[in-house]
Formats: sequence, C-alpha cells, structure tokens
Amino acid sequence: MAAPDRRDGADGAADADGARGAEGHAAVIERRLHPVTPFRRAWAPIAVLAGWAVHDPDTTQRQLERLTTTVLLLGLAVLVPVAGLYGFLSWWFTHFAVTDTELRIRTGLLFRRTAHIRLERIQAVDVSRPLLARVAGVAKLRIDVVGADDKDELAFLGEREARVLRAELLARAAGFAPETAREVGEAPAHELLRVPPRALALSLVLTGATWGSLCAAVVVPTVLWLTTDNLWTVLATTLPLLGAAGASSARRFAGEFDWKVSESPDGLRIDRGLLDRTHETVPPGRVQTVRIVEPLLWRRLGWVRVELDVAGSDNSVLVPVAPRPVAESVIARVLHGVTVPQALTRPPDRARWCVPVWWRGHRLAVTDTVFAARHGLLRRRLSLVPHAKVQSVRLTQGPWERLRRLADVHVDTGAGKTVTARLRDAEEAARLLHAQAERSRTGRRDARPDRWMT
Repeated sequence: MAAPDRRDGADGAADADGARGAEGHAAVIERRLHPVTPFRRAWAPIAVLAGWAVHDPDTTQRQLERLTTTVLLLGLAVLVPVAGLYGFLSWWFTHFAVTDTELRIRTGLLFRRTAHIRLERIQAVDVSRPLLARVAGVAKLRIDVVGADDKDELAFLGEREARVLRAELLARAAGFAPETAREVGEAPAHELLRVPPRALALSLVLTGATWGSLCAAVVVPTVLWLTTDNLWTVLATTLPLLGAAGASSARRFAGEFDWKVSESPDGLRIDRGLLDRTHETVPPGRVQTVRIVEPLLWRRLGWVRVELDVAGSDNSVLVPVAPRPVAESVIARVLHGVTVPQALTRPPDRARWCVPVWWRGHRLAVTDTVFAARHGLLRRRLSLVPHAKVQSVRLTQGPWERLRRLADVHVDTGAGKTVTARLRDAEEAARLLHAQAERSRTGRRDARPDRWMT
C-alpha cells in the first residue's frame, strides 16, 4: 500500500493564514484543541525530569541532598510556571482544519510540523475517553490511516465536537461532498451484542493463564518453603505471583467491561471500558483474518472469543466472550456471505509420527468463501481467511514430512499474518495450493469495494 500523503517541515508559516484549501477555492477554518489541553501538555517537562531521575537514581539522590529547602522551593517556583507556559504555547501553536481533500494538523513551537491526512485514506476514526478526560468532558480522537503504522490523534476535543468531527471525517471518507458531510451526522447503529459483566468475570476466572498463575503462586512458594525454610523468601515470591495474576485479570476486566458491538453503515462499532471508555470502528473490507478461540474451560459453556487481523490497524478483538452461535452471527456481519464451516478434516493417521498427540488438533476446511484452518487441542484456534484477502499461497515440506508424504500449506494475508494448514497429504496439499491460488484470483475479482457507508 502507498504511504499516506504526509509532509513534515518548516513550511508551517506558509499555512498559517489558513486562507485556501487544496483546490484554492474553499476557505479553510483552522481550529484549536480544547482549552483543557495545556494542562495535559504541561506535564511534559516534569516527565522529562522524572525520567532522568529514574534513569540515574543515585546521582539524583546525591544532587537532592546538596540542595536546601529554600533552593528546592525556588526550583519548584520556577518549574511549575515554565511547565505551564510550555503547555499553553504548545496548545496555542497547534491547529487543525478539514479541507475538501484532507485533514491538516499543524503543530510545533520551535520546529513546525504539518501533517496532511488524505480523507480517502482514512479507514477508522476512534474516540477515546480516559477517566480524567471523562471528568473534564473531553475526548481524544484517533485517526487510523491506510499505510501508516502510528495513529494520528487530536487530544483533546470536547466530547460533542469529537463525535461531530468523527462523523464528518467518515462521511468525507465515504465520498460525500463537504457541504453534505456536515449534515450526514453520525450514522445510526444497531446493537448486535453486549457482554454482561458477570459473563466477562466468569470467563476470566476460567482462563488458563489465570489458573496457571494461581498454580504457580501455590506450587513455587511451597517448594521454596520446603527447600529454604525462610518465610521472607516465600512471601517475596508469593506476593508478586498473586499480584501478576490479579493485575492481568483486572486489566482485562477493566478494558473489556460493558463490551458492545453495533452495526452501522461505517462498519462495526465497539464501545468498551470501565475507567477509560473507547469508541472504535472495525473498518469495512479491511478485515483479513477472523479467529475463533475456544479455551478448554469454556467449551462446556459453549463460549468462544473472536479476534481479528485488520490491515493497518491495531484492532484485534471483536468479541471477548460470547456463546458460539451469537459469535458466528457477528462474524457473518464482518465477513459478508461467510458461514463458519462446521465439518473440518484432520490430517492422515501417519501425521502422528511427525507431531505426536498434537497432530489431532490440526483441521482444515475450504468452502466457496473462506480458507479455514484450526490448530490446538487444549486451546483451539480456528482461523478464517476470505479468499479475496489471500495475498500468496506457499507449500513447504520438512525432511520428516517428505518421508511421511506430508506437506504444509501456508496462506499469507494483507495484514502480514500467515494461516497454515499443517500435516496435509502431499498430493492433497499440491491440489490445494493450485486451487487456492485460483480461488484467490476470482475472489478478488468479485469482492465488494472497500467503501464507507455503502
């Protein structure tokens, strides 16, 4: 993919007038961020000093011991106004504007930088509201651009302004005229799924990682007590293990709390978060792979987790936990026309000589719409790749596989990921290689266009 049209340099002075758009006939109105932004940016100088102190604590301690109380107070009296002035100036010299063709972000106090984000390259616009931002009534706007590794952001905007600007950017990306885009507003959404907090908490309790951490917190201290007979050693080991298990589960619970998936013309929307609320969009047509994850302890309840690989985006979770039929209905909205295959074939019996026991976890199914490969016995992962998203197909054989007349078929996607059908019969793998290449060509030819609001 081509990189987004972006130019950085000292030509910000030429843009300062904001008089004309890219075509030279539309007036450009530059706007500033919310007035609360200077308080956020004022922490930058203090963070630099704190980072230096953490990097060399011994030197910091010696320097502080030499300073008197009067000098420390004078230092704070100078540092606080300087930090406040920095925050104010960085906010004052930050502007953004939406022209007929691009979103323009101009920043820089000493060195000017102007980012030009072409509207047709925008694939997602997310609204994030950290806890303190929610208290202040502001939000952060993150723009996901095709071909860019990092997201550009506008932090902070008023909550209403952020939603209005998001709706306008998505409408412009969909091809609406500038005067029409402002009238379109935020597209209506239909709720598909909401994860109850009780189900989320139970799913975390039944996760293998949680039980593994708890088992380690029991076994390791017991062994240490029997070998060292030292209480302090046992406590120093037990507390971090219990803290790690609790912190990981608490972090996931807070991040996935009140998870809601809704369908709208601009894609699937995800609202989530206990302390920090996030409003994300799964870009239509950008999903390369969908994975259905089945942990061992979830199977009795019929629960699954759905993960995504999205080209040029950090979105990775679609459904944290849900009954399998509900999850499959959501997948059908992401991958139009795709039905999750139920009948998967396993490798031939001679594959047990290559991968003992675990060979039974490898399964394969190829339908008219997707290439589906599953692996894992305790934690099953079924990967679904639409034929139109396949970039290349490869066949590999190790020496032991050649001896057993087996081969692996690798399917590469546009998100830089690979889905592998392992331990297939060599003749079957060769046929699959050529057939998949042909299905990929026809799939791309018949694929729906990647457009917003269509």
